[in-house]
Parts: sequence; structure tokens; C-alpha cells
Amino acid sequence: MTNRSHVRSISLPSTSHPAALKIEQELNKIRSGEKSSGSMTQTICSGLSELEGLHKSMDELLSLPSAQQALSHHVNERRVDELLDESVRLLDVCGSTRDVTSQLKENAQDLQSALRRRKGDVCVQSSISSYICSRKKMNKDGKKLLAAIKKMDNKDRASPILDQDHQLPAVVGVLGEVNAITISIFQALLLLLTTPVPKRKPTRWSLVSKFVHKGIVKDENIKELESVDFLLSTISSGRTDLEKIQIAHEELEILQASLEGLENGLDCMFRHLIKTRASLLNIVYH
Repeated sequence: MTNRSHVRSISLPSTSHPAALKIEQELNKIRSGEKSSGSMTQTICSGLSELEGLHKSMDELLSLPSAQQALSHHVNERRVDELLDESVRLLDVCGSTRDVTSQLKENAQDLQSALRRRKGDVCVQSSISSYICSRKKMNKDGKKLLAAIKKMDNKDRASPILDQDHQLPAVVGVLGEVNAITISIFQALLLLLTTPVPKRKPTRWSLVSKFVHKGIVKDENIKELESVDFLLSTISSGRTDLEKIQIAHEELEILQASLEGLENGLDCMFRHLIKTRASLLNIVYH
């Protein structure tokens, strides 16, 4: 996943607690996902699953008395306040991204049902228009979320003041890295979801059929959204026929399965982010 390349690599002290070392192992595992040979959707789904393990490890770290003491003794430190702020922003982005993904899945299901019923060209064209409108709205919402993430990603992170046992910078550094890679995966997901709706003239069906039969539309480098848009442009350009309907139906089924995987991953992450924020609040303001 190319958007992960900017995430910094950390080197924890040799005296770090096993929980912190486990987090670094999880971080390295997620970073290696950018070399995955699967589709972008598969890579991001795997990344969300790995994030779940990462946040479980972070919960273990936050349960350590030494980590709790380091954070509670530095309540007014700028970096500690930033971590609390980031926790609520990540919650907002995760929840909103999950909602956008869920809405798109529902729209794809509605369109698939309309294509299955095939009550006439007018009904099909109306369903396609509704789907395209929902895609455009999703792009607009997704771009707003990307802008919010960019602000978080470009934020100048203050370096915590070193205390005598260096516990605070170690804990804050680990939490900061976990947030950074979480932001990176959310960003990659939103970039995938905001694939532009094509404005160019629809491609002739003879070419589309040729591409499908050669497996070009199934190419893993072509996003599921692009594949559906590509096929719908041919249906909306003229009278529908069974071949077009069948292929579009199959592509929508693939899209729905991908979106369901993303939705489930985001739902799990949302619950973990709630738990992390609750832990931070309990530690800092106990």
C-alpha cells in the first residue's frame, strides 16, 4: 500500500517492556502489507485486520502501571493532550468512513436488485442514475474526511520533555506510531472509496465485452468501483441487454463483498478506538 511509505520506523530501547516490543512487531507486519500482491481492497482489509491486533497490543501497554504512571504524571504535557485529541479525531474519521462504506454497499445492493428485476429500460436507467448520484455524494464526503486526515497527518508533533526514567517519551512515541499507521490505512481506504466517477464518453460495448472476456475487468489493479462504473457507462448509453445486465450484476456482487469486508473491519476498529480513548481518559484524569 503506497500510502504507508511515509510512516516512520521506530527503534525502541532494549529495556522496553515486551508489550512495547510486540507493538513494534505489529507495526512492521502492517508496513510489509504494502508489498502485497493482492488487490487494493484485499490489502486494506488485511491492514484493518492487522490494526485490530496492533490496538490490542496497545491496550496491553496502557494497562501497565509504568505506562499509566508516565501518562498520569504529565497530564499537562502538550504531547499527551495531542494524543487525547487524536483519539477523538480518529474515532470521528473511523465512524464516518464506516457510514460512507455502509451507504455505498446499500446503494450497490439496490442497483443489483433493480438489474435483477429488469422491469424495463426506464427503471434500470433510473437505478443507475441514483447509484451514480450516491457515488458522487460519497466522493464529496470522502474528500472532506481525507482533508481532516491530512491535517492530522501533517500535524507537527511536539517532542515530550524527557523525564528521568524516559518512560513518557517511550510510551508517547509508541502511541504516536500506532496513531500514524492507523491514519495511513484510513487514508488509503478513503482514496480507494473516492475513485472519481468517469465523465468521459462511454466505451463501446463491443470493446467492453472483449475486455471482460479477456479478463481485463477482473485485473486486480482495477478497483472494484472502477469496474462497476466502466460497465454501467455502457448500460446507460443505450438500450440494455442480458449480457450487459449479467456482467454488471456479477461486478456489483464482487463490489458488495469487498465493501462488506471493509465495513466489518471498520466496525471492529471503531470499537477498539473507543476502548483506547476510554483507557487514556481514565489514566490521565483518574
